[in-house]
Amino acid sequence: MAFLRSAVWRVFSAVRPPLSPLCRTSTRSYSSEPTKEKSVPYEKTLKQEDGASSGPTKPLPRSADAVVIGGGSLGCQTIYHLAKMGMTNVVLLERDRLTAGTTWHTAGLLWQLRPSDVEVELLAHTRNVISKDLEEETGLHTGWIQNGGLFIASNKQRLDEYKRLMSLGKVYGIESHVLSPAETKDLYPLMNVDDLYGTLYVPKDGTMDPAGTCTTLTRAATARGATVIENCPVTGIQVRTDDIGVKRVKAVETQHGTIETPCVVNCAGVWATKLGEMARVKVPLIAMHHAYVVTERIEGIQNMPNVRDHDASVYLRLQGDALSVGGYERNPIFWDEVSDKFAFSLFDLDWDVFMQHIEGAVNRVPALEQTGIKSTVCGPESFTADHKPLMGETPEVRGFFLGCGFNSAGMMLGGGCGRELAHWIIHGRPEKDMYGYDIRRFHNSLTDNKRWIRERSHESYAKNYSLVFPFDEPLASRNMRKDPFHQVLTEQGCMFQERHGWERPGWFNKEGPAPVKDYDYYGAYDVKRNEKYKYDELLGQEYTFDFPPHHDVIKNECLSCRHSVAVFDMSYFGKFYLTGPDAKKAADWLFTADVNKKPGDAYYLAIGGGVAEHNWNHIKTVLQDQGFRCQLTDHSENMGMISIQGPKSREVLQEVLDTDLSNEAFPFSSHKVVIAAGHQVRAMRLSFVGELGWELHIPKDSCLPVYRAVMAAGAKHGIINSGYRAIDSLSIEKGYRHWHADLRPDDTPLEAGLAFTCKLKSSVPFQGRDMLEKQKKEGLKRRIVCFTTDEKVPMFGLEAIYRNGVPVGHLRRADYGFYIDKTIGYGYIRNPDGGVVSANFIKSGEFTLERMGVVYKAKAHLKSPFDPENKRVKGIYD
Repeated sequence: MAFLRSAVWRVFSAVRPPLSPLCRTSTRSYSSEPTKEKSVPYEKTLKQEDGASSGPTKPLPRSADAVVIGGGSLGCQTIYHLAKMGMTNVVLLERDRLTAGTTWHTAGLLWQLRPSDVEVELLAHTRNVISKDLEEETGLHTGWIQNGGLFIASNKQRLDEYKRLMSLGKVYGIESHVLSPAETKDLYPLMNVDDLYGTLYVPKDGTMDPAGTCTTLTRAATARGATVIENCPVTGIQVRTDDIGVKRVKAVETQHGTIETPCVVNCAGVWATKLGEMARVKVPLIAMHHAYVVTERIEGIQNMPNVRDHDASVYLRLQGDALSVGGYERNPIFWDEVSDKFAFSLFDLDWDVFMQHIEGAVNRVPALEQTGIKSTVCGPESFTADHKPLMGETPEVRGFFLGCGFNSAGMMLGGGCGRELAHWIIHGRPEKDMYGYDIRRFHNSLTDNKRWIRERSHESYAKNYSLVFPFDEPLASRNMRKDPFHQVLTEQGCMFQERHGWERPGWFNKEGPAPVKDYDYYGAYDVKRNEKYKYDELLGQEYTFDFPPHHDVIKNECLSCRHSVAVFDMSYFGKFYLTGPDAKKAADWLFTADVNKKPGDAYYLAIGGGVAEHNWNHIKTVLQDQGFRCQLTDHSENMGMISIQGPKSREVLQEVLDTDLSNEAFPFSSHKVVIAAGHQVRAMRLSFVGELGWELHIPKDSCLPVYRAVMAAGAKHGIINSGYRAIDSLSIEKGYRHWHADLRPDDTPLEAGLAFTCKLKSSVPFQGRDMLEKQKKEGLKRRIVCFTTDEKVPMFGLEAIYRNGVPVGHLRRADYGFYIDKTIGYGYIRNPDGGVVSANFIKSGEFTLERMGVVYKAKAHLKSPFDPENKRVKGIYD
C-alpha cells in the first residue's frame, strides 16, 4: 500500500525526464484498459459492464422541438427543465451512456457562496433540485449529501474575501460562519490549524452523485414525455439558409436516422467544439487533464465537511470514510487530440504535475501522510477563456444553443444553468442575468483564435483559486485589439484594462510606460518568466480590498475633470450604422427612447465596447425576427473616439473645431459633422461623467492629428489624460448607470430609474412596452437606490443592504466619489413584505451597509448627491 506523500516522491524521483504539457498531448496519455471499478470514485456509474450495445436504446423520432446532445450534467438538467416547462417533444442523444466523458468522474462538490449574486442564485437552484425537487417528483434519492463546506484562510486578505461572501450570503439567507482556528479545530479535529487565519463554514454545502443525479433527472424528464436515447452518436447537423439569408438549424443526423428539429442544444462538454464544427459554429473551449486521488480509509474523517484550501490550491472532498484530494495547478496538461472513443476511460495520472497538491493536502490534514491511495482519477474537463460557461444561441446559426465549457463546475451549476437554458430556448431569453455566460460576451474575432483560447484558458485555470480582487486584469493574450491611440498613451504611462479584446485606458502611471508583454504562462512549461515587468508589478499592487495604492492618482484624474478638463480615450466603443428602408421602424421597436426627433433612414449607434458583440447580435436577431428591411454595418475598427470633459472643455475645443459650441448653437444631446484640425469628425455633446463635454468620433487615420491638436489647445488649461477607473468614479458620483452593474438584462428601465428614456407617453410600440406599462400600473417591487456613507471605507459591490436591520438587497456597484468625498454605492432593494418600494418606503427607513461583516450607517438618496439639478452638463457652473 502506497502512502500519499511517499507514493508521490517515489514516482517523482524515478528517472523520467519532464515533458512540456504543451507537447504532452498524444493519445498515449490515456489508458487503453477498461476503467476498473476501484478507480471509480462513486459506488456506481451508468456504464454498462458488458460493453456498449450495438445501437440506440430507443427508436429515433422523425422530429422534435429540440434535441439536446450530451448526457452529462448539463444535458440531463436541460431536458429535465425543458420538459418541466412544458416542452415535452424533446430528445436527448448520448453517444455512449449517460454521464460518459466528463460527468461520471466529477468530484461533485457544491459550494453555495461565490463572488457573484447570479451564481449564488444558480447554485441555490441546483441545490433545491438535487436535494428536494427530484426526490419529491420521483421518490428516488439523487445521492445528495449535506456535510457542509469549509473555506480555509491562511492570510487576512483571504479571510476578507470570505467575509465579503458571508455578507452577500445573508441577503440570500445562506447560513455561514467565520470561525477562529480554535473553532475550526473543534469542527474538524483532524485539521492542522497552526497556520490558519480563520475559516468560513457553510453548513448546508454538500456533494452530489453524478450517476444518481442524472438517472433521476432523466427519469423525471421521461415521465413528462421527453425521450432519452443512449448509444447514439451524432454524425452531422443540417443547417438551412432561409429566404433572407439567415442560417438556421434543420436536423440532427445519426447513423441510425435523422431527427428534424429547429433547435439543437450542444451539451457535449469536451467534445462541444467538434459538435460545433458540424454546424460551422465556433465553440471556444479547450480540454485539459483534471485529476484527484481517492485515499484509503481515514479514521475520524466521517461526517467532516468538504474543504477548499484556496491558498494551497487544493480541495478535500469527503468520500464516505476517505477523502478525494485534488486542485488546480499552474501547469495543467492540455488534451489537444480529443478522442471520440473516450467515454468511461481515464488518463494515466502524471505525478509530475499532480504532486504540487500533495504538500498542501498533507499540511492541512496531517493524517494523509500515512494514508494509502485507493485510486487515481484523471479525466478530461473543458475550460474556457474566463472560467465561465458558454451558453445561449450562437451568432452563426439560429437555433443552435450552447450549454458547455463548465470548467469542472457542471454538476453544481447544472441545475441553475439548465433552467436558464430551457427558458432561453422556449422564451428567447433567459430569466436571470446570464450575460456573463452568454457566448456573445466574446468578440467574434477571438472565438476561433487558438492562441487566445489556449492562453486565456490556461490563466483562468491556474488562477481558479486565486483571490478575486476588484481591479484584477488578465495577463494572457493581451494586445489583441489596439486603437489608434494605443502607442501614444502607452508612452504616457497608460495602465491598460482589457475589455472585449480591446486595450482601453485604466489609469495613468506617473512613473513612465508600463507596456503589456506577451504571456509567460507564469513560468510553466519551461516558458521564461517576464523580467522587470512593470505592468505586472503595478497590477499586483492593486490586489487589495482596501483603497488601492494608486487611489490618489485616480483622484487627480477625477478632480482634473471636475475642475478643469480631461480627455478620455473611448475608442473601444462599438460603432454601428443602421440603414435601410425600415431603419425608422426598427429603431422605434428596438429602442425605448424616442430616437426620431428628426426624420431619417440612417442611425449611428455608439455602444459600450464590452457589450458591442452582444448588442450587435441582439439587434441582428430582432431585425431577423421582425422582418425589418435593414442593414447593420460595423465600423468599430475604422474609427477612434475621444471624450473631452470638464468646465474648460468648450474653451479647449473651440480652438480645434470649426463650429460654434455655445449652448444655443450646439445644445446638449445634439451632434454635428465638423472639421477638427483639418479632419472631418462627428462631434456629439454628451457626457458620461456629468460635466460639460463633447465626444469626437474620428476616422482611424485622423485620430492622432486630432488628439494632438486637442492636447495642444488644452495645455494652458492643464488638460490631462484620464482612464476608465476615473470614469467609474465620476459616473457613479453623477448617478449614471453602468451596463452589467447598475443595469442588467433582468432589470427594467423603471426599476433602474430610467423612465425618462421610455416613450410611454407616445403611442409608438416598442419591444417590452407591454411589460413596462404593466409594471408601472402595479408599482415597483424593486428599484435602484443610491447610498453614501460618512465613513471613508472602500466598497466595491456585493455589500449587503439593510433597512431597519432587515436585509433588502445588495450593492451592485460601489466606488469612491472624490468630489463629494464619500463612498457611493448603488443597489436594488426590495420590500421584505413583497409590497411596492415607494419613495416613502425609502425615505422612512434607516439603512446600513454590511462590508466584510462590519455594518456602516448609510444615507439613501432618491437623486444623485452630485449636481442633482443637472446643471453642469448644460454648462452652468455657479
